[in-house]
Amino acid sequence: MQEVKGSVLKSRFAMIEQLGSGEAVERVLAAMTPEDRDALKAVVAVGWYPFELGKRLDDAIVKILGGGRSEFFEKLGEASAVQNLGGSHKSFLAPGDPHRFLGRAHAIYAAYYKTGHREYQQAGEKEGVLTTSDAEAYSAPDCLTVVGWHKKALEMCGCTGVKVVEEECRARGGAVCRYRVSWS
Repeated sequence: MQEVKGSVLKSRFAMIEQLGSGEAVERVLAAMTPEDRDALKAVVAVGWYPFELGKRLDDAIVKILGGGRSEFFEKLGEASAVQNLGGSHKSFLAPGDPHRFLGRAHAIYAAYYKTGHREYQQAGEKEGVLTTSDAEAYSAPDCLTVVGWHKKALEMCGCTGVKVVEEECRARGGAVCRYRVSWS
């Protein structure tokens, strides 16, 4: 079973608080089952949790705060990057050296997901490709959070004009999830 780190779930709650008040957290939790609410109240950053729990949390956030718009998942990814790379995972950043940062893709992926792996291949001076393989669980919304996370992370490394385009997605029938990243 695919699992995600508690820090991913905690970053979602930090975003909810940024976007709204404490009332927003209660509104999102109210949209979930009692079992999910109980599980989310006990989340610790270093623990591992079912991918599906995170997916249901994301769905509730987008439904309640994002008006059902799928692009809102990119904002969730950006918030996760700020929360985690501004804190416990700051050592992953490589200011001024985006290829070095992206070259850590395998370790970064392992910090957030329990199965599967992510690799990086440089494709030019200011371009590269991230490929995620062998994850037990995947979803189109999670892929959008990956887009937002990497965009914000590259900005945190000092890049401007960052673009992250998902070229292939397992949730849409692809063999892998592949993202082309570029910056100016």
